Amino acid sequence: MLPFPSVMLHLTDSHMPNARLDEAQAGIKIARRNINNLRYADGTTLMAESEELKSLLLKVKVESEKVGLKLNIQKTMIMASSPITSWQIDGEITETVTDFILSGSKITADGDCSHEIKRHLLLGRKVMTNLDSILKSRDIPLPKKVHVVKAMVFPVVMYGCESWTIKKAECQRIDASELWCWRRLLRVPWTARRSNQSILNEISHEHSLEGLMLKLKLR
Repeated sequence: MLPFPSVMLHLTDSHMPNARLDEAQAGIKIARRNINNLRYADGTTLMAESEELKSLLLKVKVESEKVGLKLNIQKTMIMASSPITSWQIDGEITETVTDFILSGSKITADGDCSHEIKRHLLLGRKVMTNLDSILKSRDIPLPKKVHVVKAMVFPVVMYGCESWTIKKAECQRIDASELWCWRRLLRVPWTARRSNQSILNEISHEHSLEGLMLKLKLR
């Protein structure tokens, strides 16, 4: 597997075109197109093979300095799909990482989505726990509580799911996490002699969490 290191650069997009990165030969091939940079609201990811990446980074550094911007090495990270040594830029060593958080999603060097899925399921459980005071209220009818869960918990779990590769083990975790939410909502412990189907029937469940994810992926 060829190394595809990525570097996060905290630069403003308005000055990125000056580096003319799109004209550079360095990059990786995706659908026969050469891609070497992805630009976000407050950062840029450079992509290339091995030493080509360093030349791209230096190119950005030079062009940024022309407009009065300074490359922040402390906020620059290198991630590669194979072992890579850290670089030294202006006497500072760039950080080499195996994963990083970008726009709320965890990016890993091996491309495995299982850790990201687990992380979002845990975040969803945390939100569900924080909603206890609302969900325990006797003044709010059950249908309203179900809507609250779907509006405040499900989006946290599903964020970024369009890019996930969901395997059988992940499907089981997603289903288990959803049922944990509904049982917590109904105050039904796992030790109670109630089937999962009876829980779903009580809340008049139409679309499963996994089904909603699939719907987003097929858009």
